[in-house]
Amino acid sequence: MAIYPPQGAARKGAAPEPQTLGFLLLEDFTLISLASAIEPLRMANQLAGRELYRWYVMTMDGAPVRASDGMQVTPDASAHAPLRLDWLVVCGGVAPQRSVTPALLTWLQSRQRQLRRIGSVCTGSWALAQAGLLNGYDASIHWECLAAIQEAYPRTAWSTRLFSIDRDRFTASGGTAPLDMMLNLIGRDHGRELSAAISEMFIYERVRGEEDQQRVPLKHVLGTTQPKLLEIVALMEANIEEPIELDELANYVDVSRRQLERLFQRHLHCSPSRYYLKLRLTRARQLLKQTPLPIIEIASACGFVSTPHFSKCYREFFGTPPREDRGETLKIRRLEPAIIPLAGSEPLMQSSSATVALSHARGEPTYASIALG
Repeated sequence: MAIYPPQGAARKGAAPEPQTLGFLLLEDFTLISLASAIEPLRMANQLAGRELYRWYVMTMDGAPVRASDGMQVTPDASAHAPLRLDWLVVCGGVAPQRSVTPALLTWLQSRQRQLRRIGSVCTGSWALAQAGLLNGYDASIHWECLAAIQEAYPRTAWSTRLFSIDRDRFTASGGTAPLDMMLNLIGRDHGRELSAAISEMFIYERVRGEEDQQRVPLKHVLGTTQPKLLEIVALMEANIEEPIELDELANYVDVSRRQLERLFQRHLHCSPSRYYLKLRLTRARQLLKQTPLPIIEIASACGFVSTPHFSKCYREFFGTPPREDRGETLKIRRLEPAIIPLAGSEPLMQSSSATVALSHARGEPTYASIALG
């Protein structure tokens, strides 16, 4: 069976072979994350004037798949097509646990030794973690899934960073974070000049690095004028399972209980106990909706001494009891329409989308504007 692209060393004096990427789309993947990962590769080829990167969009069975926004994407090939890949990027989205099948895990484990790099965007790192491919690595995932995946796969060092690049693994949290991750990877491969030129073409003011965090940290909301409040909130966030008493929190940062109350009222418009409860209940709701953990275990993991007390606090805060909230989530999942694969033979492209895009770019004024060694 033929393998595309063909193997073999580049001719003497010729440009090196392009790196070939496979983007494996899981059901309900997020389209913005896929585009954020592919577009920098397209522009790298255009600016270099040659094919530095080649990519194929794949699904496990080669059938079309729907993104989380309802758009249907027809892949180039199935995961079992004879493609020689250098990188694999798993693209996840809504409810990643439902997209991870035994067949997918077996396939991921069988391919890992054939790849130079393995990565993911959005919640695709859930599949990599379940396959055991992130054990001992730093990794990122969308913050909505962070609490659940930390519980499920503790052998991975999960981070709130926008993206993580750790040796031959790369994971981006979602949204536009894959754009930053790919720009960093392209910079490593072909130099910062190319990476900077791509960001200029995309009118992207600043390429974010691995140190950048998801969401807007509280310190950016408060500025640097309230270091004690920032320290207290950090202590709360780090002690969800075993909450610290407010008097003890005040002592940690050398303020009185009254000063502590005033700080929270003035800057966060609530009491410290209310803020702490909100952190714990928000974590509980994430675990409730994203994991099959029993409610009693969720209550314990979020610092509640009894299930009835947890249920009472949850109902008062969210307006619905935890058991009903979980039931609604399951009901919505059951009502989601099934995707019927289109009939037809498995597609296999000998010319990748990258080749087509590069051909179209030949008339652009930026074509081959970056000289690479």
